[in-house]
Amino acid sequence: MIRVVLPAHLRTLAGVDGEVKLDVEGLPTPRAVLDALEAGYPMLRGTIRDQVTHQRRPFVRFFACEQDLSHEPPDTPLPDAVATGAEPFLVVGAMAGG
Repeated sequence: MIRVVLPAHLRTLAGVDGEVKLDVEGLPTPRAVLDALEAGYPMLRGTIRDQVTHQRRPFVRFFACEQDLSHEPPDTPLPDAVATGAEPFLVVGAMAGG
């Protein structure tokens, strides 16, 4: 089971409180986690990544075990601590401005 922490506005959109727990088939990767997240919460499609290209949205970042995974290939295996549920996979809305 993979634990996913979403930003507050996406938790509201999905109608969840706290972490989302997902069963991910096969090797846990960011792509597999997002596929499972969008399958379980279809209202999130297009909010984290583009619906057609599946590219990460510009102001969204992914973290696991204090590592920024945002620019890693989407099929990079997640750390063991995330795969076992000991640590969460974080989806973070980036801040911009001056």
